[in-house]
Amino acid sequence: MNFEKALSILKNLCPKNVVEHCLAVSEYSYEIALSIKNNGYSVDVELVRLGGLLHDIGRSITHGIEHGVVGANILRMYGFDERIALIAERHIGAGITKEEAVKLGLPPKNYLPITLEEKIVAHADNLIFETKRVEIDDVIKKFEKRLGKNHPSLIRIIKLNDEINSYLK
Repeated sequence: MNFEKALSILKNLCPKNVVEHCLAVSEYSYEIALSIKNNGYSVDVELVRLGGLLHDIGRSITHGIEHGVVGANILRMYGFDERIALIAERHIGAGITKEEAVKLGLPPKNYLPITLEEKIVAHADNLIFETKRVEIDDVIKKFEKRLGKNHPSLIRIIKLNDEINSYLK
């Protein structure tokens, strides 16, 4: 499915502020993916662009932690590529382990980003507050405030940041 058709679906389902956030994440994800590709790594930049656009489609139904799972189901229902559904499903923070998923009431499985494309979108989403780009320190502060200083997701966010940055050097 092309970008314009995907954007049309997103606009039909989600409020304007969610659409604007998704466009910002898509743009940033695409820039990161292009830079990584230009450094000689194999990355599907169009998949990243579409995944960034659709990562929060689940917010058309819920703004809770389950919006990634809900979004993946919506994308599957619309016939999107499974790789895009997995980007939506695995984008929250730097992913959610099976044990954390059970505690959060999500279906019991790992929601950790696996592919480079999934990781890029999760990372770009972390670095976009509403529509503005922020630094990783701001992201860490936000998650510490929300989850506490010793939450395991903080370590995953830092590791994801370091991994993406290693491809950009």
